[in-house]
Amino acid sequence: MFRQLEDELLYSLAGTVIIQIRNNVVGKYGVRHNPIESKNGRIGPAEQGMTREQVQAFRQMAVDSIKLKRSWTHGEIMYDFSVRSGAWTAGILFESNYNLASGMFRYTPKHGPQTLRDAP
Repeated sequence: MFRQLEDELLYSLAGTVIIQIRNNVVGKYGVRHNPIESKNGRIGPAEQGMTREQVQAFRQMAVDSIKLKRSWTHGEIMYDFSVRSGAWTAGILFESNYNLASGMFRYTPKHGPQTLRDAP
C-alpha cells in the first residue's frame, strides 16, 4: 500500500495517510493533503517536502506501528505527517470501530425516512 502511495507522498509537506481495516485486512487507503502552501496570505512555491529516503523511513515507521494494534479487526489507522526545515515528524492514531462497522453506515429508521423537520 505504501509503495502505491510513494509518488503522492514524495515532496509532500504535510498530510494524513488513512488506512481502513476490515476483517484485519487493509480495505481502503489514501492520502489527505493540500499541495498548495500559503505564507502570510500569499500562495508561493512550496518548501522542499519529503525526500525518497524520508518516505521510506515513514513507511517503515508505519509498518512497525502496526505491531501495536491489539485485538481489533475493524477500524482506521491515521498517520499525520509534516516536514519542516528538512526534518519530518509523524503522529499515529488507531481507531477500533468493529462494533460500529456493520450498523453505523446502514442505519434505517424504524418508522421510515425522516427529515430534520420531523425529528423530535
